[in-house]
Amino acid sequence: MRRLLLASGALMVCGAAVIYGGMRLFVAPGPLPAATAIVVPRGGLAAVAQALAADGVIRSPVFFRIAAALTSPEGPLHAAELEFPPTASVRDVLAVLRFGRPIQHRITFAEGLTAAQISQVLARTDSLSGDVPVPVEGWVLPETYVFERGGSRASVVAEATSAMDRHLAAEWARRVPGLPLHTMRDALILASVVEREARLATERPMIARVFLNRLSLGMRLQADPTAAYSADGGLGRSDRALDHADLEQAGPYNTYEVPALPAGPICSPGIAAIRAVLHPATGNALYFVADGSGGHLFTDRLSVHDSNVAHLRATGR
Repeated sequence: MRRLLLASGALMVCGAAVIYGGMRLFVAPGPLPAATAIVVPRGGLAAVAQALAADGVIRSPVFFRIAAALTSPEGPLHAAELEFPPTASVRDVLAVLRFGRPIQHRITFAEGLTAAQISQVLARTDSLSGDVPVPVEGWVLPETYVFERGGSRASVVAEATSAMDRHLAAEWARRVPGLPLHTMRDALILASVVEREARLATERPMIARVFLNRLSLGMRLQADPTAAYSADGGLGRSDRALDHADLEQAGPYNTYEVPALPAGPICSPGIAAIRAVLHPATGNALYFVADGSGGHLFTDRLSVHDSNVAHLRATGR
């Protein structure tokens, strides 16, 4: 009996020592020198342990697997891109794997980008996956979108397209009465022209008013950005000045040649440009010319407009 008691006591001491040692290893600082983002793979506990060891997050894949198994009632481990804190213990690592929020990436589409330019932004974003889609021109809402690493480019475009649908519909419902626009698409087309014409945000409503006045009178818009869009095939480049050949080039987008609106949007306009079209400034202005300082000179008389143009050319602006 005495020997049995001694043996039992020895086992209890050994067990306690093992538990104590295991707990110390469980909470001991890990080898990671700084906060690091790690892509945790799918494939089971063994694959996760090997990946974390390879990235220097843990020291022992075996001990990690044992600890994960013993604490499994706390929840499953998630495969995602996660950030682990410096010197994270095994306990810390398991907490991140179970409760940590995946790292959020961002992609921004600026106002006035063409569909081709948006595709270039998508292609350059390495944290996205999948083929590079070409969005429908004009129907991507310029905004910053959040996604997790490995998200598809197509899903980002779908989200941005849905956002444009929602916001355009909401703005259309609040439009002022009497506009010479028949559909939401008409509003989007004109907003895209205003987006590319305006250099000063404060001038968007006035530029919109000029174009709306021209539409009401059956005049051609004669908007340079539509000629540029037609000349470069919708790529959105502006690496040279327009010449007379560009302005006279036939095509469904060049508003020097076609009456009324171009055949479709020439870029993705922002909410401010859409609001400017649906809530324009008042007045009878029909003409405007860049004043050389970022703004424009507006008038309702062709003779005054011609005089403004002549003066600006004479002064080299």
